[in-house]
Amino acid sequence: MVTRKRLTQFLVSNGYKRGGVDKTLFIKNVDSDIVIAQIYVEDIVFGPTSNTLVQEFVKQMTNELEMSMVGELTYFLGLQVTQSEDGTLISQSKYAKNLVKKFGMESAKHAKTPMGTTVKLTKDENGVKVDPTLYRSMIGSLLYLTASRPDISYSVGVCARYQDDPMESHVTAVK
Repeated sequence: MVTRKRLTQFLVSNGYKRGGVDKTLFIKNVDSDIVIAQIYVEDIVFGPTSNTLVQEFVKQMTNELEMSMVGELTYFLGLQVTQSEDGTLISQSKYAKNLVKKFGMESAKHAKTPMGTTVKLTKDENGVKVDPTLYRSMIGSLLYLTASRPDISYSVGVCARYQDDPMESHVTAVK
């Protein structure tokens, strides 16, 4: 098993620069091409801009660190990845479906758009209290979903304001 420390040392010694903010991100410039490698626990996701760099990276990793290629990236941290000649599509449809199931909303009516910007959500001091842990879980899950759904960012942000003392009206808005 390769440790993160050993992998980091190997990448840095082979010309990769470590990210300033994200210490698990490594970038190497080779002429006009680039290799980006992201470490997550024991996995590496990498993406060079040329086939030559792909082959070089795989060769280095398999020879030096006895790592194996699992194949093309299709699913990572709740993100579905589809690659084609036209580009790369990242979606979270599976993650979103799991959220619907997790929060018992399989039979709920679908909304075609996020909460409107004219909706006024208030503190609702006279409302029925709900479990704040459940509410925070819903908000956290939706915040992660904004990675591929920036259209819900505003709505999630408005609902996130009420995590301290959520009421039934807030849960309704989240749903």
